[in-house]
This record gives sequence, C-alpha cells and structure tokens, in this order.
Amino acid sequence: MSPLHSHSIFCSIFMSILLQSSTTSSQSHLCRSSCGDIPINYPFAIDDGCGSPYYRHMLICSDNNTKLELRTPSGRYPVKSISYSDPHLLVSDPFMWNCQDRDNFRPTRSFSIDSSTHFTVSHQNDYLFFNCNSEKVIVEPKPLFCERFPDRCDSSCDSSSYLCRHLPECGSALGSRVSCCSYYPKATQSLRLMLQNCATYTSVYWRSTGVGNAPYDQFPEYGIRIDFEFPVTMKCLLCQETTKGGGVCGFDTRTQKFLCLCDQGNVTTYCKDPNFVKHKRIGAVAGTVTAVSAAGAIGVAGGVFWYLRKVRAKAPVTCGVQSNENRVF
Repeated sequence: MSPLHSHSIFCSIFMSILLQSSTTSSQSHLCRSSCGDIPINYPFAIDDGCGSPYYRHMLICSDNNTKLELRTPSGRYPVKSISYSDPHLLVSDPFMWNCQDRDNFRPTRSFSIDSSTHFTVSHQNDYLFFNCNSEKVIVEPKPLFCERFPDRCDSSCDSSSYLCRHLPECGSALGSRVSCCSYYPKATQSLRLMLQNCATYTSVYWRSTGVGNAPYDQFPEYGIRIDFEFPVTMKCLLCQETTKGGGVCGFDTRTQKFLCLCDQGNVTTYCKDPNFVKHKRIGAVAGTVTAVSAAGAIGVAGGVFWYLRKVRAKAPVTCGVQSNENRVF
C-alpha cells in the first residue's frame, strides 16, 4: 500500500469519526430553557431543532445569553416578555416614539410581521400617530365623525383618544403644537401609508394586572403585543410527560419531523417507550460536539499525527484539498 493511499484512508477515518461524534450525543440538554430572565418553553426555542418548527429561527438570544430578540421582515426587536398561558409576546420597537423624545421626532420605520408565520399583531394594541398631514389623513374626534360619516368611520384617526390625552408615563410630554390621534392599521401597507403622512408613531398595549374585573384591571404600556398559535400534539404531550421520561419536544433539522429529545438520545415517540428505536441521525442542534466526543476526536488526531511522523510520505497529505501532486482531473 502506497503512503499516499494510507494517508487518504486515515483522513477518511478521522473525518468520519468527527462527524459521528457530533451526531451521537444527547441533545435534550442543548435546548436552553431561558434567555436572560425570560423562560423559553415549547413551542419556542433559541437552539435549532428544539421546540416547534413553526417558530424555527424566529427568536435570537445574544449578548451572552441575556438579550432575546424577535426576527421579523422589518428587523429584530427586543422581547420584553412571553406569556404561555395567554399566548403572546410583548416586544419593543426602538424606532418608535417614546417619552424621552418629547417633541423631537426621530425617523422611524413601520413594524411588520410575516403573514405566512403563526404570529399575528394583536388587536389589543393602540397606535398613536403624531403631527399627521390633515390634507392626507382624516384627523377627527371619532364619535362625532362616525355619527356624521358612518361609511368612513374606520378610515379616521381619532383625535379624541384617551391615550392622546393621557400618554402612559408622560402625560405632558407633548406640547400644544403637537397633534395626536389613534388609529389601528388593518394591514402593513396602511401603516406605511400613515407614516408617509405623519411625523412618527408609537404603540401602546393594554396589559392586564390579573387583579379585579376586566377591562378595569388593565393599564397602558408601551410595546407591541404579538399573539402566537400554540401547536399542541399528542406526540409532544407524551414526550413531555414526566412518567414517560420527561423529554423535550423538538424536530429533525433536515426533515422537520417530530423528535423527542431525551438524555440518552432522540426518539420519535417518548423517552421511556420500551419499543422505541433511537433516531439514527440526531440532528437537533447542528454543529455541537460533547466534551467526550471532542476528547475522542483529539485522541484520534494524535494517533494520525504519530503515524504520519513514522511514515515518510511521497506526496502531501491533503484530506480532500487538491494539489498538483494529487489532482484527479
């Protein structure tokens, strides 16, 4: 056997062991359960292959696992909180007007959600628009305007809005020269048209305190409420059941089919299923190698290095990189 052929065999063995070591370790512990002080539970995840594929790559955790953001077509937005009992996220938009801006209106951009996802912008949001062009936008007290023009009621921006007169956290932030009106855009396009004719805008969400009778237990807070669908499947419920192993719901990163992530590996049913067959390709979190696997790979690398020093090569070892000496064509 020629030295070049021997080297090729060793390269193949070394690379196959590396690939195997990265796909045979348990994956359940690789699904982070929080980002900062925000819990990350099903259907969400911040590690690929965890949670539901509906929300794959939608949440991003950065800054040493302290900053959670939602990715949308219009940008990335900090997540303030997540509610799983009343399924919604509350996000903030740094480009929106806030109390510190007062009458200094900064350039802004419209917030949008991809309509093909399982997210929807909640109707519990109120949008306030400032200094709108009265020739392009109908700025009128809504009750009176709707009585006079019922067919145009939905297209008016309410200048008598309670929030315009009682801005949260800074009721007197705006001077008399600033106009304010409330309007709920029914589509992203209508929001963009409003911003073309208004100086800026902000969103206020009515948060429930959980004490007292609704709607009298609500108070306004700056932010955008985004509702989400909660996909519940029998497979996921069985996977999470503590008496059946208490696994973590996830999916195969290639096929997006359901996987139950367990301590001993990934299965298609639940962790303590006596008839289960371990999933051959554990692809929950791509590119991860456990400490044991890494140590094994280092050991193999050491063996290959020792062998290469013992055998004097007639051609360079390339491990797949073509050179003039080993070029096939």
